[in-house]
Amino acid sequence: MTRRLQDRIAVVTGASRGIGRAVALELAREGAHVLALGRTTGALEELDDEIRALGGTATLVPFKLSDLEAIDRLGGAIHERWGKLDILVGNAGVLGPLTPVGHIRSRQWNELIEVNLTANWRLIRSLDPLLRRSDAGRAVFLTSGAAHKATPYWGGYAVTKAALEMLVRTWAAEIGQTNMRANLFSPGRVQTRMQKDAFPGQDLSGLPTPADVAPAIVATVLPETTRNGQIYRFDEQRWLAAQPPAPAD
Repeated sequence: MTRRLQDRIAVVTGASRGIGRAVALELAREGAHVLALGRTTGALEELDDEIRALGGTATLVPFKLSDLEAIDRLGGAIHERWGKLDILVGNAGVLGPLTPVGHIRSRQWNELIEVNLTANWRLIRSLDPLLRRSDAGRAVFLTSGAAHKATPYWGGYAVTKAALEMLVRTWAAEIGQTNMRANLFSPGRVQTRMQKDAFPGQDLSGLPTPADVAPAIVATVLPETTRNGQIYRFDEQRWLAAQPPAPAD
């Protein structure tokens, strides 16, 4: 069987569970060596067992994305061992409190900004030079439809995802003349812990699973993918270009 990502090096954040875990498995299935980042060592070890069962390989990187210095060390370690990076999947994120904007506590706000935005900027800063050394560096970051809506009580999450989208789109514009490409992926509602936290008591059995979504995410980081600075909406199965605000009535 031909593996489309044979011997390519991939970083996946939030790989210990949910969509990140499913993406790590799919990348390994396609032949990539996966650097799996996550907070829970036991869950990463279970992931490693599954990757090995697929005939794949992985490097486990247990740390919190809030440890920004560790992200810098990660870039140095990748450079020392492989000299390049082919794929970056920025999946990790936090929901934060669903509450009026004025009720968000400073600690909660800082965590949202740190994990959903600052950590991804730090990943870009640390790993951009390595992606440039690939023949086809590809990056994708998970976003949400919440970034385009002013939904009551979702302010903290929505603000950070909207900021993430601008961050990635700006970076994409900057790398447009290189061999790199950077895009966003909006999965819609999926059977994850975050969905359970957002909609407690709701039956999620009819939603797609992380395994359903993972192949589409991997498709965005294939070398032949030439899209740049766009959003793939999984629930609509199509690419979207950013649009400026429409005139009011």
